[in-house]
Amino acid sequence: MATASQVQVWIDQLSGAYAGAVYDVLRELDIPDCTLPKEIRALLPEARLIGPAFTVSGERVTLSAHETLLNWTGFLSKAPAGAVVVCQPNDHELAHMGELSAETLLKRGVRGYLVDGGSRDTAYVRRIGFPVFCRYQTPADIVGRWMPTAFGEPVQIGEVTIHEGDLVFADLDGGLVIPRERTAEVARRVCEVVNSENKVRTAILSGADPQQAYLAHGLF
Repeated sequence: MATASQVQVWIDQLSGAYAGAVYDVLRELDIPDCTLPKEIRALLPEARLIGPAFTVSGERVTLSAHETLLNWTGFLSKAPAGAVVVCQPNDHELAHMGELSAETLLKRGVRGYLVDGGSRDTAYVRRIGFPVFCRYQTPADIVGRWMPTAFGEPVQIGEVTIHEGDLVFADLDGGLVIPRERTAEVARRVCEVVNSENKVRTAILSGADPQQAYLAHGLF
């Protein structure tokens, strides 16, 4: 597992990037099955996620309200600072994030929350600025009907398998998962690509022919 300082280096290298550039590097390095389903979108257009995954999965159950909330708050207590929570709820009807939970995770230093499911209290979550990426919004909560059941185990979202410690990158264009064993290589190359793209942009704005700009810098 990478150290906190290594992870921070990768985050810093990716801080000036965007999903398109990260995707291009993953394609260039022949790293497949890294694009999350296009239906998973940011609640806030300006939201960005960059950080190591803390994986959670859950299931539909029949519980008392007390049991549900005891299990849910136990999950919130487990979410580590500096991580992006990635949740596979195995459910497409309920909200698996809301205002108080978002406030809690934000206060605990969690970088954001990505769920193959739903969220609610959207106006409040947007107001506090906590990055949430989800499939849909609904007022229907989990009380009595859903609970988290596993932490730190691999989860599947679409065609992507996410392991704890994989790096999540998401913005307005969608989400990507960088395998933890390739993160250093990807982050370094993304930084190079973004710098080269800035040179192409400068050339184009200076009136250069687009094909000549491409031939000079090797990308467009």
